[in-house]
Amino acid sequence: QDDKMSAAELRAAIDYEETRGVHGPQRGPVSITQVTERGRVYTLDELRALTELAHGYNLPVHMDGARFANALVTLGCTPAEMTWKLGVDALSFGGTKNGAPGVEAVIFFNPEKAWEFELRRKRGAHLFSKHRYMAAQMNALLTGDLWLSSARRANANMARLVAGLKTVPGMEFHFEPQANIIFGALPRAAHQRLHAAGAVYYLLEGGLDGDPEEALPMRLVCDWSISEELIDQFVALARG
Repeated sequence: QDDKMSAAELRAAIDYEETRGVHGPQRGPVSITQVTERGRVYTLDELRALTELAHGYNLPVHMDGARFANALVTLGCTPAEMTWKLGVDALSFGGTKNGAPGVEAVIFFNPEKAWEFELRRKRGAHLFSKHRYMAAQMNALLTGDLWLSSARRANANMARLVAGLKTVPGMEFHFEPQANIIFGALPRAAHQRLHAAGAVYYLLEGGLDGDPEEALPMRLVCDWSISEELIDQFVALARG
């Protein structure tokens, strides 16, 4: 459903696994990605429906928040309103995609669950000997509102890019952009111009050689550091 898991889909998946016994995976935590891998953002009501359903089956809820700050900016809510107040039990709080390379934090809203995670982190070789150098990045990111201002800038950059791409002939959007990621398609000729000029982004299918009018799908992401001039240059090249 628009790249977002619905409560009905979650219920069907949970009930299906119940019928397989030892021949299928057992029920486990429900993980919700916010922002989704396709750049969509769950509303608070959608999140509440999922957490209430999961808890009805006695399943904990994890939120994958690699782009947590971008979702907050889109929804205009507080971190609490998007997590524990809705029933989220654990949050992966992303730093890597918001200006702190290689740094993530895991937040348990029930402290009793944290000790087992400490052990799993050690067994998984994620207890780094010089962890303070990573912690310093997270500390700086959370000082003031840097983490939110960076996300606002990233989302604003994407909004500018989207507005420009809507003027490009042949541009298709696969999902309505809501944060700092878009999936869409451009004619091969536009991709050829962009790549020749040094643009770097993912082509999801096909190559640069072939019919210039064929639409090729792509993934574009904006971060906080991109200038408006670069965005406008990208759009101008795509337009031709």
